[in-house]
Amino acid sequence: MADTDKNGWDAIIIGSGMGGMAAAAALSKLGHKVLLLEQYQTLGGLTHSFSMEGFSWDAGIHYLNCVAPEDRERHMLDWLSDTPIKFTSMGAVYDNLHIGDAPPLSLSRPFAAQERDLKDRFPDETKAIEAWIAALREGRQAAFTVTSTRAMPGIIGSAMKWWHGHAIDRWCKRTTQEVIDEITENPDLAAAFAAQWFDHGGRPSKASFAMHALITGSYLESGAWYPVGGGAAFARHILPTITKAGGAARANTRVETLVIENERVVGVRTAAGEEIRAGAVISDIGARETVNCLLPEGCGHQDWIEQIHALPHSVAHFSLFMGFEGDIEAAGATRSNHWIFPGGKVDVVWADAPDTPPEGMFVSFASLKDSAHDPGPSQKFAGEIVAWTDWSVVEKWAHLEPGAREADYQVFKEAVEETLFAQFETHFPDLAKLVVFRTLSTPLSTEAITGHHHGGFYGIDVTPERVLSDALQAKTPVPGLILAGQDVLSPGIPGALWGGIFAAASLDPKVWRELPG
Repeated sequence: MADTDKNGWDAIIIGSGMGGMAAAAALSKLGHKVLLLEQYQTLGGLTHSFSMEGFSWDAGIHYLNCVAPEDRERHMLDWLSDTPIKFTSMGAVYDNLHIGDAPPLSLSRPFAAQERDLKDRFPDETKAIEAWIAALREGRQAAFTVTSTRAMPGIIGSAMKWWHGHAIDRWCKRTTQEVIDEITENPDLAAAFAAQWFDHGGRPSKASFAMHALITGSYLESGAWYPVGGGAAFARHILPTITKAGGAARANTRVETLVIENERVVGVRTAAGEEIRAGAVISDIGARETVNCLLPEGCGHQDWIEQIHALPHSVAHFSLFMGFEGDIEAAGATRSNHWIFPGGKVDVVWADAPDTPPEGMFVSFASLKDSAHDPGPSQKFAGEIVAWTDWSVVEKWAHLEPGAREADYQVFKEAVEETLFAQFETHFPDLAKLVVFRTLSTPLSTEAITGHHHGGFYGIDVTPERVLSDALQAKTPVPGLILAGQDVLSPGIPGALWGGIFAAASLDPKVWRELPG
């Protein structure tokens, strides 16, 4: 690892999401003194929670994979945390598909159970369903192979890709839709195969099948889980590891630029004009955001920058956060999530919001997943509707500060909220009667909180080009600059966790020796 700067910091980490916290805590466990900087008012990135009117919601967590007691990621989190984070299983059934006019289809785990779910619904498609389950297993393994090269020297990673070239061609280079089209011509079965695509943000027509297999297969392998106490548990348990090792974590601190001397990153300059130096800098804000917002103009490495720019961003989304009072389970709420596609097509984005109802949305009741939730005497519960959309629907207001946006933006938000809620009411009429509070976040909210380009919830889209890109290595071509987070590996909390570990190990390889599991 680079020498400690005279100011005392071994490393500065920009962004306090899962990747940033993991990188900071891993280095702290090895005795390094790190500074974690977050532009938002609350630490934790998209793992943070917020409260309004007596209700609490998570900014970005709906359910998690890879955190079963036997999973390596769970052991890693225990190692990173000052005290272990507790998780509650969502049970055998974790997702329900509402596609067109068909009855809801409950999806359960493990692989064999979901195969049975699908065969019960589609008894004439036995061979196709068996082929799909086999493809998920093989595609998931191909994704493991490719993503593992992000932590290898270039020549070794290239040799690994060559050795597994057939599997990479078959699963990584083809889209989810291409694989489905090879397996079945039944449109209803095809929709069921692809319905959970927003778990990684890659539309079936664009996403690498390997990434779809990696994410959806992980739920089948280890189940769906929720952190006890909500998403804020991550920061609450991990940040003390950093501070107890002599490090620090600061919110409300926006980094304006990297400081480069003699062609090496030596620190950062904040928006307040403070210059902070360190032996190395880890960026957890996203690859595109790092090159667009942090690199000084004319710093070189144009080939790498252009490779990053060539990768597309993921879809944006609206979230309608709802507060309920009453017995929501009796009214139809469940621990398992609901994917709703009224028109029967799943490769859809609400690009004309709010003029027509959304063709796809996701409904989650976080309070029922959290074993620590106390509804109190008034039976307060939190729920959320997510509808994926395109940046174009809010772009005309993006250049304005929140307080300066015209009245038509408020009219737009109210119309989106009403349209989303009406769609929710159609599917959950009894639950709709129990809603006493609701508030909407838009892609502009995501951009403001995370800095993600065009409000892309998952950062860079999971296309075949992204999965195979050599530009997303943790160790960048810019000396002293390391990437962390989900762009390095895969979307979601487990992917961001590994991205943080890869970043920390790029600075101190002893991380691999100390890492449990």
